Amino acid sequence: MIKNIHQSIISASTEKRKLLAILVDPDVFDNSKTKVFLKSIPLNTTHLFVGGSSVENGETEATVASLKKYSSLPIVLFPGNESQITDKADALLFLSLISGRNPEYLIGQQVKAVSKLREFTLEVISTGYILIDGGNKSAVERVSKTLPMPQGDIQAIVNTALAGEYLGKKMIYLEAGSGAEFPVNPSVIKAVKNAVKIPLLVGGGIKYEEQKQEAYKAGADMVVMGTCFENN
Repeated sequence: MIKNIHQSIISASTEKRKLLAILVDPDVFDNSKTKVFLKSIPLNTTHLFVGGSSVENGETEATVASLKKYSSLPIVLFPGNESQITDKADALLFLSLISGRNPEYLIGQQVKAVSKLREFTLEVISTGYILIDGGNKSAVERVSKTLPMPQGDIQAIVNTALAGEYLGKKMIYLEAGSGAEFPVNPSVIKAVKNAVKIPLLVGGGIKYEEQKQEAYKAGADMVVMGTCFENN
């Protein structure tokens, strides 16, 4: 079990080392092709995230086990709900959808997860999750029944991120949604990074190297990519 993943992210942020997480959605991932998939992702990948908005019971654990078989990278759960939590991973992003007002995803799912987490040795990383408009209706929006924040309302996004930090969140995650038409704008990333003192993760709609580098330049400590690798 890999330990102190959160501390390693903090260290990377302090040292200006940029991190790259590849998100694997068990709902669409073919575990029989894990070895081939891992050879296709960038060599500078630092983390594997596993999770999705809607995943059948048992699929997350099977995917984590398959990834563990062929990779020594830290595996971090990125769950859509408490049923996706497995102790086979190394850490869990304990997400709270702070951009929405649906209590089920602000605190409801988190309470349901506690009975499992009390028994597991997973590293739990409290993360403020902010859904940003990526140009289409994302799976997160459909499942959580919450609206994304408009990219033009930068101050509201900054205030939401700061509220998350003041509430004690250890990281902020700006998410445009899986398969977004466009990613989080660099101006939004920069404004949030300048405001918060905790690590900033950015994902959704980042398909090309140029977009990844723009996110890094704007201040993202970790970029999360997924759909572009699922689609080869």
